Amino acid sequence: MVLPVMLMLVFVYFFGGAIDTGTRTSYVTYVVPGVLLLCAGFGASTTAVRVSEDMRAGIVDRFRSLDVGATPILAGHVGASLLRNVLSTALVVAVAFLIGFRPQAGPAGWAAALGLLAAFVLAVSWLSAAAGLLARTPEAASGFTFFMMFLPYPSSAFVPIDTMPRWLHGFAEHQPVTPVIESLRGLLLDQPVGDAPWIALAWCGGLLAVAVGLSGALFRARTR
Repeated sequence: MVLPVMLMLVFVYFFGGAIDTGTRTSYVTYVVPGVLLLCAGFGASTTAVRVSEDMRAGIVDRFRSLDVGATPILAGHVGASLLRNVLSTALVVAVAFLIGFRPQAGPAGWAAALGLLAAFVLAVSWLSAAAGLLARTPEAASGFTFFMMFLPYPSSAFVPIDTMPRWLHGFAEHQPVTPVIESLRGLLLDQPVGDAPWIALAWCGGLLAVAVGLSGALFRARTR
């Protein structure tokens, strides 16, 4: 929960002075949406590890003996992930305000931003549950989620995409994290967001559908 805050402080105070965001926005205000998605990535690792631990310890078998299906068991882990992300998001935003974060959003903008963030966290949490079911050890489960923790870096989270090497532009512009970050940034700064929120929601919905289906299939395979 504290690590995203530490990374935000490192980016703002170590690198922020050397990074031109191409706008008049302060770097801390620019970087907060990316840090919020880092929270989701770190939470994903915890979810995957705990699902894997439950499978390995036989806890799931005990629930199955009580005729408890996959959905309630996995939904419990996803719900815990959402709660952890609420706490880590609140901590990041509180510290960001202390160091100069100045959003311009009104109540509607905040509600839309938080709703989109919740949709992203929900999708990532279900993907993490699937990773925990796929892995045979908690260590492997943690490794499977590394990709989700890495995705905010080759995006517009910390630097404008235009400053990246040209060969990286295509991936950075079209990966799922970038439209989420652009939407959050625009909503929090009360700026035009174009079609970014719809693209972000399409990514979240697609990932969620795949993750829920995959989790169900893996759960049935592991508990036969």
